Amino acid sequence: MNIITASIVLYQTKPIDLQKVIDSIYNTKQIIKLYLIDNSPIDDLKTFQEYNSKIEYIKNPSNIGFGLAHNIAIQKAIGIGSKYHFIVNPDIYFEGDVITPMLVYMANDKTIGMMMPQILNLDGTVQNLPKLLPSPLSILWRKIKKPATAYQKFINKYELRQVSKDAIYNAPVLSGCFTLLNIEAIKDIGMYDDAFFMYFEDWDLSRRMHQDYKTIYFPLVSVYHGYDSGANKSWKLFKIFINSAITYFNKWGWFFDSDRKIINKKALAQFK
Repeated sequence: MNIITASIVLYQTKPIDLQKVIDSIYNTKQIIKLYLIDNSPIDDLKTFQEYNSKIEYIKNPSNIGFGLAHNIAIQKAIGIGSKYHFIVNPDIYFEGDVITPMLVYMANDKTIGMMMPQILNLDGTVQNLPKLLPSPLSILWRKIKKPATAYQKFINKYELRQVSKDAIYNAPVLSGCFTLLNIEAIKDIGMYDDAFFMYFEDWDLSRRMHQDYKTIYFPLVSVYHGYDSGANKSWKLFKIFINSAITYFNKWGWFFDSDRKIINKKALAQFK
């Protein structure tokens, strides 16, 4: 039997939200070892490890960030021989067994390194999270959203909005809010880059994975995500967002990135 693991990174998470996502995870046919990695100042969420014997709570002495905290769990998953690992945000929940269909699909194709399901807003509308690789202009344009007509044409292409909602495809960028990782692929390309405190770490991992493996959008199952867009509401989070964007483009290239053009062109060719 394959060992399946998952991790949730916590930071002052509301207990009601954490209860909801844990209930969702354990409402499945799979036996899952779940790591709760807590970056909060206090350990009041520790009681959740009593919910299930398969839950392990780990308290960090400070807020070490999203990717680095998940890396703690991924390292533990590798240590116990996990084959597949789920990255799950604490503001996720789902109905029914979302996990098994994703595992079955990945198990049938060894070239898949990473997958995400369809992500829904709480009202049931689809979040457009699979993307092409970003340029600095695309990040800026998503913030400004003007002029409206040109922006709509751009965003439809960049976020692959015109692709059929039930199409399974190989997307260069997947969201980290709910992601299935092939552990063998992670051993090959590496875990999250700890240069990113928060934001862009999932895009960076997607890009590295996409170079050697498929990064699959799998909309046959869906989860709900309480998307908050914190960087648009908090000056502190916005500064973290900008710093992460600079880190990303310093790593991959700003305006001169020939690989980005090739990868995006190949991704769009799937739909012709």
